[in-house]
Amino acid sequence: MTLTRRSLLAVALMIPVAGTILRPALAREPEIYAPGGIALQGYDPVAYFTTGKPVKGSPDHALMWRGATWYFASAASREAFEMNPQAYAPQYGGYCAYAMTKGAIAPTVPDAFAVAGGRLYLTYSTEVRAIWEEDVAGNVALANEHWPEIMNKK
Repeated sequence: MTLTRRSLLAVALMIPVAGTILRPALAREPEIYAPGGIALQGYDPVAYFTTGKPVKGSPDHALMWRGATWYFASAASREAFEMNPQAYAPQYGGYCAYAMTKGAIAPTVPDAFAVAGGRLYLTYSTEVRAIWEEDVAGNVALANEHWPEIMNKK
C-alpha cells in the first residue's frame, strides 16, 4: 500500500513539472514578430516604401495593431498605415521571409529587407536577404504555402 501511495504522490508531483516543461514547446508564436511588444524593432513600416530604407519611428507616433505597437516617423506615416495596414505591414508577420519558405520562423533585422511586388519582406540578415533575392517569386510562392499554417503549429 505504501508503494502505491508513493507512486501516486510521485505522479501528482510530476504533473506541474511536466506542464511547465511542455508549455514552451506548445506555445504559439505571436502573429506579429515584435520583441518587447514593438513591431519592426521600432522602425516605420511606411518608410520602407516612401524612402526605400529603414527609418526609426517614434513613440510619439505609435499605433497598436494586431497585438503589437508600431512606431512611425511622422503622423502622416501613421495615418497612411491606419488607412491601409495590409499595404505596409511586412509579410509573414515580420518573421523571416526566407525561413518561411522552409516552413520555419526566424527573427528579422530592419536592415535586411526587400520590397517586391508592392510588399515588404524582412529576413534574418542581409546575407539571407541575398539568398531570398535569388528567386523572389519562387520564394514568395513557397513562403505563402506555409503562412499562416506555420503559426498554428508553433
